[in-house]
Order: sequence, then C-alpha cells, then structure tokens
Amino acid sequence: MITSPKLVTSTNLDAPDDFYEALIEAHQDLSTDESHAFNARLILVLANHIGSLPVLREAFAAAERST
Repeated sequence: MITSPKLVTSTNLDAPDDFYEALIEAHQDLSTDESHAFNARLILVLANHIGSLPVLREAFAAAERST
C-alpha cells in the first residue's frame, strides 16, 4: 500500500539555532524588498524540494494556524 507523504510538524532540524542563524545571515544587508524577494525564492526552492501539493497544502494550513 502506498501512503501519501505527510507534513512533519515536530522539530526535525539537527541544529535549529544554526538554521535560524543562517537564515538571519542570508538576509543580512538586504533591503526590505530584497528580503521579501529572497523569501519568495526560498519558498519556491523548498516547495520544489518537497514536491507534493498535498504536503504543501498542509504547510499552508499550518502556517495559517500559527498566526
């Protein structure tokens, strides 16, 4: 039986603080518009990596709930 992938919402990063630091560094010296454009490109790259629309829809819903 083939199961569809599910969104992982529990902590799944080996080093979450290092990830956060790298994300902040990636935004260093960017204007607000450049930062928004970077985020948009990053989302598209990660969405392509995930590759599953149902999982991405789960991510949309999770993001809406966390506001």
